Amino acid sequence: MSTQAGSEVKVFLRTRPTANFAENLIEYVDGQTVNVHQKKDSRKGVVNNQLNSWSFRLDGVLHDVSQEEVYARVGRGVVLGAVEGYNGTVMCFGQTGAGKTYTITGASGSYQERGIIPRAIQEVFHEVDQRSTHTFRVQLSYLEIYNESLVDLLASLRGCPGAGPGPGGMAVVEEACGGVSIRGLSLHLVHSEEEALNLLFEGEMNRIIGTHALNKNSSRSHCIFTVHIESHSRTLSEAKYVTSKLNLVDLAGSERLGKIEPEGQMLKEAMYINKSLSFLEQAILALADRRRDHIPFRQSKLTHALKDSLGGNCNTVLVANIYGEAAHVEETLSTLRFASRMKRVQTDPIINQHTDPVVRLLLLYGSSSASDCLPSSSPPPKADAFEDFKAEQGSEINRILKENKVVLLECRARLRELTEGVNTTKREIDSTSTTLRQWKDRQQSQGQFISADGVPVLDEAELSLVLRLRDLKTHYRQQYEELHCIKAEVNYCQHLVDQCRTRLLTEFESWYNESFLLPEEVQALLRSGGTIRPGLVPVDKALSLHFERRRYELLADSPSATIFYSAHNRTVKRVGQHTHICTPISPNIMTTDR
Repeated sequence: MSTQAGSEVKVFLRTRPTANFAENLIEYVDGQTVNVHQKKDSRKGVVNNQLNSWSFRLDGVLHDVSQEEVYARVGRGVVLGAVEGYNGTVMCFGQTGAGKTYTITGASGSYQERGIIPRAIQEVFHEVDQRSTHTFRVQLSYLEIYNESLVDLLASLRGCPGAGPGPGGMAVVEEACGGVSIRGLSLHLVHSEEEALNLLFEGEMNRIIGTHALNKNSSRSHCIFTVHIESHSRTLSEAKYVTSKLNLVDLAGSERLGKIEPEGQMLKEAMYINKSLSFLEQAILALADRRRDHIPFRQSKLTHALKDSLGGNCNTVLVANIYGEAAHVEETLSTLRFASRMKRVQTDPIINQHTDPVVRLLLLYGSSSASDCLPSSSPPPKADAFEDFKAEQGSEINRILKENKVVLLECRARLRELTEGVNTTKREIDSTSTTLRQWKDRQQSQGQFISADGVPVLDEAELSLVLRLRDLKTHYRQQYEELHCIKAEVNYCQHLVDQCRTRLLTEFESWYNESFLLPEEVQALLRSGGTIRPGLVPVDKALSLHFERRRYELLADSPSATIFYSAHNRTVKRVGQHTHICTPISPNIMTTDR
């Protein structure tokens, strides 16, 4: 097995931007050292040897840096390691309101401010597209731990309740290899960055948040977004494959109960959060002590779920988030103490390598020798083969794809036309409003006509402006409603085009493998429906197990930002779809469902 040299957990400090940064109390030195000074509290009396200064040495300080730089320094190495087969974890820890969720997920709906998770998703699929010698299977899960209950944030996509620690419900279970898994947690196969972002945004919509004194949208739970990666060689001569698990963890905020004085449900949540974080710290202390044989992972759902993420066979990075104002210096010290303890934990990452039993059977029994299983001649270039496939075996789905593209282009043209119309009407509204306001200002300075009944009388010019403004606003509302509907139609058309393209490419990949990459003996058996040897796995079943069909993206027609915004808007639209009624989709659009 391949290994990476053992090392300490990497720890970075990130400061929440604030105009009141306590420069006299928090000092950053050489980009890695943090000095904290705290004034002695005279109310507590004089204590011998009382410390008022502390120094912490970390792997990096992220102060006034962009989301892009944070990902580059914190996440990219872990993500690339996961594609190679190393388990990885990036975890955000700190007080409520310190910026953990912003760091790990980012600002909602903002491409520039997206966090570590959406950037990691983009990196994974970029690597998948670049590594043409291997096929990849990528699955996602999204777990929430709220008041010691396990919640599946993606349960809504499969119609299951998504929670429940009881019999048949969700539970943390030990695996034979020493790791853990969550029984009952849904796994979702994804073929593209956009599909993965759709799931991320779906899960974010389902998270439990609450209003907090330091953050009006405070996360009241721990969340673990996991990317499961499996990679196989494309050649049948290689029976080895690798797997990895990339955990991206947003911990709930720690807080001093006496400072915020929570009540009711918030008090209950805070007690559960602090208790689980206390158990997490105990596990970290035990991991840092190499003499300890027992690590108390089972004390809480959080520590048990993170058993194979805290050191051990894992590239682990901690981002300690602080709120660098004078009022929060005690919380800053607490966070830094946790970070320094985490840094003492040792890791020994190992590539998770396995043997594919199906390929092994093909190598052992598919022919007289393993070398016979290799293709006897070089396959044609995929680009040429793809054109042949579209003209023959894939002609029907290719025709549907073309027709759906035509409808999509028509919808986009209509969208551009409506957008220009809405913008023009808006400019006319602004201009008319300005003219009307100026007219009223002049009238007020000159005096206003009053009827015999004491009611202000509008002159002809002012009345014309008022009526014109009313008509423009009515027209604007009509245009805007139509624009909203056509946007939904464009999104649906794009979805169908993507669906057609995915099926076309998936079926081409299967056809190409069966036609050119399998030995002639296996191809003949596949066509006849036979087996490799009596009593062994049928060839068709063996091949379906080995050749995982994944989506091969065509060259992107637009920047990655389009993918991000499309996924986000689709999720938002789905949540609000019951509040809008749009015109039916064009009957010319065709689906590929059989």
